[in-house]
Amino acid sequence: MSFFSNATFRFLKELKENNDRDWFEENRSRYEADLKEPAQKLILAVGERLGGVSPELRADPRGNGGSLFRIYRDVRFSKDKSPYKTSVGIQFRHSRGKDAHAPGLYLHIEPGESFFGFGAWRPAPPALAAIRTHMVYDPAGWKKATGSAAFKKAFELHGESLKRIPRGFDPEHPLADDLRRKDFIGGAPMTQAEIKSDDLPDQFIKLSMKARPLMQYLCDALDVPF
Repeated sequence: MSFFSNATFRFLKELKENNDRDWFEENRSRYEADLKEPAQKLILAVGERLGGVSPELRADPRGNGGSLFRIYRDVRFSKDKSPYKTSVGIQFRHSRGKDAHAPGLYLHIEPGESFFGFGAWRPAPPALAAIRTHMVYDPAGWKKATGSAAFKKAFELHGESLKRIPRGFDPEHPLADDLRRKDFIGGAPMTQAEIKSDDLPDQFIKLSMKARPLMQYLCDALDVPF
C-alpha cells in the first residue's frame, strides 16, 4: 500500500510558493488526495501496530481533532500571516493527553526537513516541574533512557532550553544542563525516499520501539501508564 508520493512533496513546495487562500482553494482537491487521505491511511496502518509500542498511544484518523494536525496556521500572535502550514504533522498522543504538548510520537513531512520525533514538547508548567523533579530524584534513569549507545545511534535530543537553571533546582546538579530544557524530545531525520516508501508504517514502528525508554521515563515522571 502506498501512502505519500512525489505529488505530496510537489504540493507542499508549491504551497510554500503560493501561500494564500485563493491558490489553496483552487488546489484543495490536490490537498485532499495527496496529503490528507494518505495521512489518514497511514494513521490507520500505524494504529494497527501501535499496541506493540504502548497500549496507551492513540491513532485517530479523523480529519479534525485527531492525529493529523490542521493545515491552517494560528496567525493570531504571529507576524507571519501566511494562512497555511507547508508541512504535514501527525501525532500519536498518549491516552491521557489532549494536545500536542502531551507525550507522544510524531511524524513531520516537509521537503528536505522530514523527521520522526517523540517525547514531550513544551509540557505545561505542572508537567514540566514533574519531569524536572523526576530527573533530580532519578538521574540514573534519565542517563539510561537518553545515553545508551542504541539511543544515541538512532536519535538526537532537540528543543529549547532556559539560559539558567530554573528556580528551586541545584545549579550544581549533574543533570543541570538537562534540567534547563523546556522540551524533552528526541528525533531522527527521514529522507524523502523513506517517507514515500510502502513500508513507512513499519519504519515508524521500528523507530517508536527505539524511543520507548525515553517515553517510559517521561510517563513515569508524569505518573501515567505506558
